[in-house]
Amino acid sequence: MKADPKGVLTGSHNLSGNQACAEGALAAGCRFLGLYPIMPALEVSERFLERAPRVGATFIQMEDEISALAAVLGASWTGKRSMTVTSGPGLSLMMEHLGLGVMLETPCVIIDIQSVGPGLGLPTRAAQGDIMQSRWGSHGDYEIVVFAPSSPQEMFDYVIKAFNLSERYRIPVAVMSDAYLARLQENVVIPPAEEIDIEPRRYFKGETDKYLPFKRDKDFVPPMVKIGDGYRFHVTGLTHDDRGYPIMNEECQEYNVHPLVKKIRDYTDEIIEVQETGIDDAEVVIISYGTTARAALKAMEQARSAGIKVGSLKLATVWPFPEKRIFELAKKVKAFIVPEMNFGQLVFEVERCSIGKANVLFISHGEKGVENIDDILSAIRQTQQMNEVKKCIIELKKGV
Repeated sequence: MKADPKGVLTGSHNLSGNQACAEGALAAGCRFLGLYPIMPALEVSERFLERAPRVGATFIQMEDEISALAAVLGASWTGKRSMTVTSGPGLSLMMEHLGLGVMLETPCVIIDIQSVGPGLGLPTRAAQGDIMQSRWGSHGDYEIVVFAPSSPQEMFDYVIKAFNLSERYRIPVAVMSDAYLARLQENVVIPPAEEIDIEPRRYFKGETDKYLPFKRDKDFVPPMVKIGDGYRFHVTGLTHDDRGYPIMNEECQEYNVHPLVKKIRDYTDEIIEVQETGIDDAEVVIISYGTTARAALKAMEQARSAGIKVGSLKLATVWPFPEKRIFELAKKVKAFIVPEMNFGQLVFEVERCSIGKANVLFISHGEKGVENIDDILSAIRQTQQMNEVKKCIIELKKGV
């Protein structure tokens, strides 16, 4: 293995999704991993632990997932880029501290290797059942950024982006993988460290006694300091003023919380990332994310070979949701097909954004294997039949 002087790998490597996750975190400057072990996420911690001595990183196993994310938040305030990794049951336990991380505006990354639930479910089987929870799982009003990679290479790349956006907006950012991607092994190209863009933490540069931990810049993001560097400040999950002191009234709640929403909503066009294929002339568009996108692209190619105009809209970011783009497409296409490894989650967002202008077909995908395309091709044929019926109805109405 080749590594740069900082101990980060470079070059081409055959890695699983979980291994690529650990390498992406290390390349992004992550130097603290706090977790409670859970399948199918163990390989991330094993890889991180193996590599930690070479890069000067710290690994800690906590007593549960609640305390794991608490440790991550604390480590971030000491200046460490910090991460936790879990699966569905652990993510559920982390929701309280996700809300705390949002309120304290603490940059960190949460990796969720999704498997079948509820409860402990089936840890070895891939699923996408945590997608809505990743956005709405904690209480109160807030915004969050969530990525959904579909390959080990994307896992590496989007973990780095997750750390960058967590620093840019001072928020927890989630990366939603799954049990299939965790084990999938493919070639991953890791550039030299100097070619990887790393978002620096925005530190306060004024006089020590002038620091206010929640005094916002024009983009609603306050600069940070490191605990232990001589700054006096207070942090609390309660509604607070610029000093971090609790102020229990509605005016402070508005002053405190509204920017937590605005600092993401005002920049959604910069944050949202989608990958479009064959969209220009498409009559049907498959909207997919994560590993279902692998099957979606194969189905699109096969349908195109059969003369059916199918396009693909792959969501690299699932939150914020690309509602404007879906609304634009709904005015042009005849149908959306939404495959998900669950019983219906993001499909309802697609329906909301298309506001009845295009048909929306949901596929509970993955019963025959994550990369099986039969169900998607069947849905494509169904849209063709629906279009023929619609044409007949229009002709009949003309005749009347």
